[in-house]
Amino acid sequence: MKNDIIFEKIHSNKNRISFFIGIVCVVVLLITLVLTNSLAKYRSTASVPIVDSEVNYVRPDLDVVALYIDGVQASELDSSKNYTLDTNNSICTYKDGSSIDNLTLNYDSETGSLSINPFTTRGTKCYLYFEEAELIKDTLLSYYPTVLTRTDFSTTVTNTTTGTIYKSADESQYDNDGEVYYFAGNPTDNWVSFAGYYWRIIRINGDGTIRIIYSGTSIVTTGTETQITTSRFNSLSNNNMYVGYMYTSGEVHGVVISSTIKEVLESWYSANIANTGYSNYIDTNAGFCNDRTPYSGTGTGTSTTYYGAYNRLSTNKIPTFGCSDESNDVFTVGSSNKGNKALTYPVGLITADEVAYAGGVYGTNNSSYYLYTNQYYWTMSPYNYNGETAYEFLVDASGFLNYTGVNRPGVDISRGVRPVINLKATTTISSGNGTASSPFVIN
Repeated sequence: MKNDIIFEKIHSNKNRISFFIGIVCVVVLLITLVLTNSLAKYRSTASVPIVDSEVNYVRPDLDVVALYIDGVQASELDSSKNYTLDTNNSICTYKDGSSIDNLTLNYDSETGSLSINPFTTRGTKCYLYFEEAELIKDTLLSYYPTVLTRTDFSTTVTNTTTGTIYKSADESQYDNDGEVYYFAGNPTDNWVSFAGYYWRIIRINGDGTIRIIYSGTSIVTTGTETQITTSRFNSLSNNNMYVGYMYTSGEVHGVVISSTIKEVLESWYSANIANTGYSNYIDTNAGFCNDRTPYSGTGTGTSTTYYGAYNRLSTNKIPTFGCSDESNDVFTVGSSNKGNKALTYPVGLITADEVAYAGGVYGTNNSSYYLYTNQYYWTMSPYNYNGETAYEFLVDASGFLNYTGVNRPGVDISRGVRPVINLKATTTISSGNGTASSPFVIN
């Protein structure tokens, strides 16, 4: 009898254990489903990368309770648009609901990353408010109701215009990011006041950033004031590598040693822009094309080589905004998501192709377009290496595309240096209409 009772108890426990295990399995399954859905929702609402905090953490440490765009709750940001973070309305609290003192929030529209400081407690909750940013591209285009296209680049452009801009005729004229708007001829209204200097707008890049070229400390169109200094392009000239903005011995696309002109530009940028608030307006993703792709020859050593821009501009008269080898010849800073990431500062030179789009022609004088300064100044485009000397394209004092040696022993080959920078797509214009008397003021 005892044995029967004991047996029954044991049998009963087994049933209970089986039943309990079954309940546990169901609960685990439910928890898994809930967590999966929760994490899926988290991944959706927190699609903006969270970086630069002061402690190491994983995503579940942070709970984006709600995300709003222009006041309307949303699941995520649209990666194709630019946003600004409303730091007045955005708030974060600790897990217990208490407020975070001295909270600092920063959003980088270029990388899509959010910086939260301080961030020291797991379970921090944030309500984030974003506003769709007005792009400088849209603002600028509103000033130019006349939009033209060009397909013939064999003749100069000299017409004086107001309220006129050109755009890519088709995809063959796009840059590596998309459709381009640019200025040609003698526009009266592409002046910019920025960082204590005056600039001319070259183009609206395919990514919506604005490329501008230095034009002096006052409104002038000719003379040495339109450039920061004069310089040789490189220290030596007896090798193909010296056509490079940076170069490496034995390589076509090397980036180990800085050219002389790169050092000049970066020194100027470091002294005048890098450590000022103006650097916040400069795009660090866009780059500068030093197209070293050979058209003929090997592009290395002392092999006679002609480069891509030579064929495009001196022979075919068909410029391009694109860079044929983006990963190697588009010079960008280390934080960029494209290009060779070899630059210390986001500054470069105009390309020979951009000069051609503006109305300059190889071998033909043009003193009636906005890039004419009555000075010789460098472009960033290699011309050739003729077996003895490396040559780079430049803008001649008469306004046409020409070329000269990057350096010549015993000969003063110094030419003008005009920095080129790219303004962020989210930059705003505080005043002005682009004319010399009322240039666009960047703020």
